[in-house]
Amino acid sequence: MNKDQLKTICENLLPKIQLVGDFIETQLGKISEGAIEHKSLNSLVSHVDKEAEEQLVLALKEALPSSGFLTEEGTVSQSDSTEMRWIIDPLDGTTNFLHQIPFFSISVALEYKGRIVLGIILECLRKECFYGWEGGAAMLNGSVINTSQTELLKDSLLATGFPYYYFENIDKYMKTLSSFMEGTRGIRRLGSAALDLAYVACGRFDGFYETNLNPWDVAAGVFLVELAGGKTSDFSGTGTAVNGREILAGNPSVYIEMKKVINAAGWKA
Repeated sequence: MNKDQLKTICENLLPKIQLVGDFIETQLGKISEGAIEHKSLNSLVSHVDKEAEEQLVLALKEALPSSGFLTEEGTVSQSDSTEMRWIIDPLDGTTNFLHQIPFFSISVALEYKGRIVLGIILECLRKECFYGWEGGAAMLNGSVINTSQTELLKDSLLATGFPYYYFENIDKYMKTLSSFMEGTRGIRRLGSAALDLAYVACGRFDGFYETNLNPWDVAAGVFLVELAGGKTSDFSGTGTAVNGREILAGNPSVYIEMKKVINAAGWKA
């Protein structure tokens, strides 16, 4: 699949993903407590997640009829063996959405022969769309974006996510958090990993780290950070971040300093 094909697929999908974002926006504030499902501890879902995913699947099937899917809500048969596979989070930041906190997104990535080649992240309410394809540039609403030029950790603004269901590594997490609190301009926890990564890609954040995520949370964002000139990996620096189990992302300079702090806190080096 060449870059021209990917460009066409991406550009044709943008208005369709925006329609799904518009649907999500119409549902904001309309979900009663009784309509919220608990998939597991502190993992919430509503009919909006499921309907948004169904709409996305229809659009993506039309774009690539032979592709498979890995989706958060499992509204379509899941696949891990097809040559082409869409990795989808129809509503990243569901807890924010349900509490009417205006920071949530749609995340769509295309995996081709084991690598991510296209990514789209839509911030639904602000209608900011971050996207790109292999061989092209990372874009925000038609303009090229790049990671920040911040060189030193002490001058950086970072993003993270707090553990909400898996607390086995809480001591290492708190040691890492303490070091970053003391050694940066600040840390933000906004509630959508996809958007955190999109913000790294466009230079609003200098770096991002988190654990215990899933591929649908990070696949598109990891791709966009790298396309925008940044670096991503697991905490050791040797493995992929796409599985979400450990994710470290940032501009090249801040990434290196973040990795040193994370390893010093006791994460596997």
